Amino acid sequence: MLDENPKYFDALETRSADARDAEQLVRLNAQLASNGMAAVPSLDDLRSLPVLRKADLVARQAEAPPFGGLPVTNLAHVFQSPGPIYEPGGVSHDWWRMGRFLHAAGIGPGDVVQNCFGYHLTPAGMIFESGARAVGAAVLPAGVGQTELQVRAAKDVGCTAYAGTPDYLKVILDKADEMGVRLAFARAAVGGGALFPSLRAEYADRGIACLQCYATADLGNIAYESPAMEGMIVDEGVIVEIVRPGTGDPVPPGEVGEVVVTTLNPDYPLIRFATGDLSAVLPGLSPCGRTNLRIKGWMGRADQTTKIKGMFVRPEQVAEFVGRHAGVHKARVIATREGEMDVMTVQVEAEGLEAGALADSAASVLKLRGRVEIVAPGSLPNDGKVIDDQRKYD
Repeated sequence: MLDENPKYFDALETRSADARDAEQLVRLNAQLASNGMAAVPSLDDLRSLPVLRKADLVARQAEAPPFGGLPVTNLAHVFQSPGPIYEPGGVSHDWWRMGRFLHAAGIGPGDVVQNCFGYHLTPAGMIFESGARAVGAAVLPAGVGQTELQVRAAKDVGCTAYAGTPDYLKVILDKADEMGVRLAFARAAVGGGALFPSLRAEYADRGIACLQCYATADLGNIAYESPAMEGMIVDEGVIVEIVRPGTGDPVPPGEVGEVVVTTLNPDYPLIRFATGDLSAVLPGLSPCGRTNLRIKGWMGRADQTTKIKGMFVRPEQVAEFVGRHAGVHKARVIATREGEMDVMTVQVEAEGLEAGALADSAASVLKLRGRVEIVAPGSLPNDGKVIDDQRKYD
């Protein structure tokens, strides 16, 4: 139900942190019970539970199709994403929680949304359509392609808003210019790709306010921009953690790490699902008045597995190496080339330790011998990388 204050989708967006934590804990423990797991006393105790990675889910689904034995209820659709991986879909109100983002983007009753996300096998088209329905907007289910027909339909139907990837809107607008057709788009809700500042500025010059969200086929909406455009506000229906890549351990506030999400959707309860994406928590609250946690948005991929000297080095191994030594705060494996040979350097933030003392430990865990360099605590970049492949392949 929409909030009486038209600025917000509902009252959940402006509640106190204590109220949010208490309500989410009740819902979380209900979902843990449905997964056959014990209740936790606080949201902080999520960190004690195992992380579910997409590769693990693919393997589980192969053994127990289509959903890997996870409890799925109220099933209305089954989707297939690359992997392959199968996702359920429901038709209850705002099942993927996209209405909150579309409302923040200024889309509502009286709007006609040209939905250029795909409707074939993957769920993106349905995700945004359900969101449009939640805010009372009509939908032109356009999908991707046949751009000339898209322009004609947008003109004839009077579409006022666009939903799709950031760059495809420009394709439509450029085709409209070529055809001499003026379109009525005033708002755009985008996802599924990077929204570069130059592209957002071009849309603004055309009179189109463009905001982006962070969503996945498995989880639905995770976070979204508001008109304040200061980071992305975490959706009220998920719990987001930022963890050190290769582990389930939360990083300090502001440090870049992997996004791990727990959905509070009783129809498909995913607990600590690792997205493979990197982000970081932003301090403070959004100037728009929404009070939930903010993240910086997509900052790269956490799966940094790299082959060095013919051997795979994985983030989990780097995390194991760090965990073996009380004086080690952080480590980073760097792959370079010297002549025609791979070289591995392990940079270690440590106090009171010598490089020689760590070399054997690093070789034992990483299964490769390389240089170990001690660096000052806090000197490694805050970019979420634990493996940095600096080799040139061109």
